[in-house]
Amino acid sequence: MVTTWIAARISPGRVGAVLGRNLGALRSGPAYWLVLVSGFFEPLLYLLSIGVGVGALVGELPVGGRSLDYATFVAPAMLAVSAMSGALAETTYNFFFKMKYMKTFEAVLATPVRPVEVALGELGWAMVRGSVYTALFLVVMVALGLTSPLGALAAFPATVLVGLAFGALGMAVSTLMRGWQDFDLMSTGQFALFLFSGTFSPVTDYPAALQVLVQLTPLYHAVELVRGPAIGEAGWGLLPHVLYLLVMMAAGLLFAARRLQRTLMV
Repeated sequence: MVTTWIAARISPGRVGAVLGRNLGALRSGPAYWLVLVSGFFEPLLYLLSIGVGVGALVGELPVGGRSLDYATFVAPAMLAVSAMSGALAETTYNFFFKMKYMKTFEAVLATPVRPVEVALGELGWAMVRGSVYTALFLVVMVALGLTSPLGALAAFPATVLVGLAFGALGMAVSTLMRGWQDFDLMSTGQFALFLFSGTFSPVTDYPAALQVLVQLTPLYHAVELVRGPAIGEAGWGLLPHVLYLLVMMAAGLLFAARRLQRTLMV
């Protein structure tokens, strides 16, 4: 029934119009380009400083019955973080600004475009931004010998799904925000995920209770999904991570669309 509710309200042309509006904003000047490119460097710097720098002191880690160089272990996690950060940056701060202050969505919804189409268009644009980050990051990984070209090609679709899932979550959260100060809570949660999602050490190193908690978090599933193909261990064991992120994407998208309808179409 939910699927029917969504499908009946979607027009690819109207979704494309929302995407086109964002593309027009990108062409408007260099400022947005600077914002777009800047988000790529944070995970890259973490990779170079911790993965490569600290990795020289750590050596190798036992992962899945094999030993991995520390930088090779950390790099796919930073790739997943890059996909998450690119999507969240677009669907939180930018989305909230357009919704609450620029009143962009009120103007868009005065046309035949429906709330679910706004949400899909914004999510599609977030995916574009996240994909730019991850494509550049994969080039760096291949250049540093942290994955093979085939591993990079296999990991890229996984990063797209990560971006879609976190983009939908970001939109859903943004519709609940009352003001900019609320984003401090989101940033704190995002940083906690960054530190404790199997990014810098295997989850099996954590205490048992913490392992269970970590395995419930979305970034853990994103990291595991991206790390598998990046290190050449893709298989059916990744399916639970795919399902988790698909459900997260669908739930976030539906919630954001309904919240837009309730708050802006009154």
